[in-house]
Amino acid sequence: MTIAFKPIRPKKISEEIVQQIKNLIAVGQLTPGSRIPSERDLAAMMGVSRPSVREALMVLEAMGLLESRQGGGTYVRSLTETTLSDPLTNMVENNPQLLQALVEVRKGIESWSAFLAATRASAEEIEELGHLYREMERQTLSGGWDPNIDTKFHIIITAATHNTLQQHVLNSIHGLFSATIHLALSEFYKRAGYLQPLLEQHRMIYEAISLRNPEVARDRMMDHLEFVEEKMRILEEEKVSLKSF
Repeated sequence: MTIAFKPIRPKKISEEIVQQIKNLIAVGQLTPGSRIPSERDLAAMMGVSRPSVREALMVLEAMGLLESRQGGGTYVRSLTETTLSDPLTNMVENNPQLLQALVEVRKGIESWSAFLAATRASAEEIEELGHLYREMERQTLSGGWDPNIDTKFHIIITAATHNTLQQHVLNSIHGLFSATIHLALSEFYKRAGYLQPLLEQHRMIYEAISLRNPEVARDRMMDHLEFVEEKMRILEEEKVSLKSF
């Protein structure tokens, strides 16, 4: 039998750049939403020419791994955003029943994220969670709550799993998670007596992660999301009741 060997050809410099950036995305050193250094900076860091960098970035954009944004800058895209993000966001935002279903999805993803974060979070990530919690505490004392801080708290926990695919999945439905937080805040958390339990839930999640107690972190996250789930259910019942008048 004749074996047809193929000649080996040296890789182009741009191909080496593509492979290096792909590897950094795959291992989570470049996360969804991360900004890629400029062409000039990349060329200097890698010791290559700017045309080679430019060609590599164009290839990565064509692969769907990077995107150029209006106003400047190239960013890492979520690996799953084209299949999960926008259509579901549009459906979920004004549909309490789908929001209820989303909370069930969050319970699965985020309780496991909390478990992993308690075992894998870096000192810097725990410090960031503490900073976000203290900001929540400050806002609660003044009777307010920033949904963006709430969202970031949950994103940091998922980042602390150091699971690249989990980070991409969360990023792809970030708009959906934000939708649940904003709806809950507008409908429930502004009512008397709701901000303090919310703050307490985040405190217990933060403390469990900082104390490296994965089981407790998972359970406290589940408690929090079951609280949200119950409030979603009440919201739906109230809307149905109002429509009956």
